[in-house]
Order: sequence, then structure tokens, then C-alpha cells
Amino acid sequence: MSTKSPDNPSATVHTLPTLPGQADRLLRELEWKVIRRLDGLLQGDYRTLMRGSGLDLADLREYQPHDDVRHIDWNVTARLNQPHVRVFTEDREMTAWFLLDLSPSISFGPEGRAKRDILTGFVAVLSRLLTRHGNRVGAMLYGGASHQADHAVDAVLPPRSSRAHVLHLVHRLLAPQPPGGDAATELHRLLQSAMANLRRRATVFVVSDFISAPGWEKPLAQLAQRHDVVAVRLLDPLELELPDLGLITLRDAESGEQLQVDTHDAAFRRRFARLAAEREATLRDGLAHAGADTLELCTDDDLVDALLRFMDLRQRRVRAPRATAGTTPPQPHYAT
Repeated sequence: MSTKSPDNPSATVHTLPTLPGQADRLLRELEWKVIRRLDGLLQGDYRTLMRGSGLDLADLREYQPHDDVRHIDWNVTARLNQPHVRVFTEDREMTAWFLLDLSPSISFGPEGRAKRDILTGFVAVLSRLLTRHGNRVGAMLYGGASHQADHAVDAVLPPRSSRAHVLHLVHRLLAPQPPGGDAATELHRLLQSAMANLRRRATVFVVSDFISAPGWEKPLAQLAQRHDVVAVRLLDPLELELPDLGLITLRDAESGEQLQVDTHDAAFRRRFARLAAEREATLRDGLAHAGADTLELCTDDDLVDALLRFMDLRQRRVRAPRATAGTTPPQPHYAT
């Protein structure tokens, strides 16, 4: 059964079947082990999770890079000869969207701690934190059927604020993914779909390992101009440096291609690390130029520690100094 998305009538929304107990068990476990710990550490302050743009004018301040140009006050700008924007009282209730990359490379990692497991835990906890404080969460899923299909995303879950809705999302993430075939991940398709479908300003979490065909940087930057975007990057330590394991077979999760390598060869391990470092630098440059805050989630991370880093990331963004003439403008924050 399927319906149409309220944000975009042309987007198909898949209605999920009756939930098995697995999603409920996982969510209860996360509520007990993670959310309870966060409640004690955060003391109920969730204001830094999402930034709103309400209708009540609160203040005026100097324009900063990545501010919404629609909020520029042209009268004040002309009078002071310096761009100023209107600052609005934040809405108490906001909408968050999760753009989720479920392509084959997300399955990489140790048993029970693969990048996909980290993605599921992060989305489940953050969704529950947001919905129980009145915010709505929605999701766009990419990487399973859409990996070779004509449509840009596999499923759209419209934003809602109930625990049952979070369960539906968790259930979808726990469902086995169909084989991805040999097509490369095209993350820009997911981002372009979000640009077309998200009409109202929202907080957008792009959760991916960013192992993708080129071209995602520009749509990510365009998305960050209209929405409050956080790039949540998933990674595993073995993607950065190989240990000495002797003769092993490496398999490309995207294409299925296999290659036998000798990790006992120190020169090979050094070449691998060098290429991985070059890719890291390119990826970080792309995220920085896109203007999105970035949170790294590693497969050996503690989820509570990662979420506290995220809270600190948001607080530093709120406290970022204003840009003045002759000074370097504030840069997007990167939490590792």
C-alpha cells in the first residue's frame, strides 16, 4: 500500500506493514541505555538540537555568511551601510528531516557495529529526543531499490511526532536491504530530491559515509542555504588505515569487485593510508565549502559521547562571533 507525500504529491510514501518486535525492543533499549543518560547530562535542555525561524521579530544583527538573504532588512542596511538581518524568535515546534544513505557501503564494519548500525542508533535516539518534545521528524531513504531505479529515493516518511512514527522509521532501517548491484552511489540524487520536496524551512540531517559519485557538494550547499543542515558522516577506522592481517580479500561494496592484497606489505599499507588521507582532505573540503556543520560518527564511538559532541557543535554555532569588516567570517563547525 502507498500514499502521496503531503510535501510533494508526486512522491510515493510507502505504508509499512505491521511492526515486528525487533524495532520496539531496539528503541526501548536505546531509551533505557542512551536517552536516560542524556537526560541526566543535558538536564532537559534540547534547544540546541534544532534552530527555528519563527514569526516574531526579536532583534537585528549584522549579516553572516549562510544567513537567509530573505531576512535582510534593507532599510537598516542602507542606513548603516552594512548588511543586517532580522532575527526571529525561534519556534517551539520544528520539523527535522533525516536524509539517509542506505547504499551498500553503509554495511561495512564489525558485526553489530557496522556503519548501518550506528546510523540506526543515531537516528532512533535523535528522533525520539525530538518527538517527545513536540517536534516532528520525517525521513527520505536512499540506496536500496533506488540504487538502480529511476526514482531518486526508496521511501519518504512524512514528518510526524509520535513514538509510533519513530518505531516505523526504526523498522524501516532494520529491514534487509535489496542488493545494490554494480551502480555507484549517487548522493546528489537524494539531496536534489530533498531540495524539490522540502518546502518549509527545517533542520536536515544528511546521514551518509559520503562514499559517492562526484557532484554532491553543490546540492548540499544549496540545501544548506535554505535549511539548517547537519552532515552526519559515518566511518570505520579500517577505511583510514589497514592493519597487518596478511593475505586478505577486499571487496568493493558498491561494485562487488574483489581484490586480493597482502597487508603484510608495509609499502602497500602506506599507500593505502596516503590515499585514504587524500580522500579525507577532499571530503572535508567539500563539506566545509558546502556550509554545513559536520558530525563524525565512527563505528567505535559511544553514542552518548557522539550526541554530546553534537550538542557542543550546536552551542558553538549559536555562540559563533559576528563577522565584521576585515575579519574572517565564521566557518561551519566540524565535530570529530
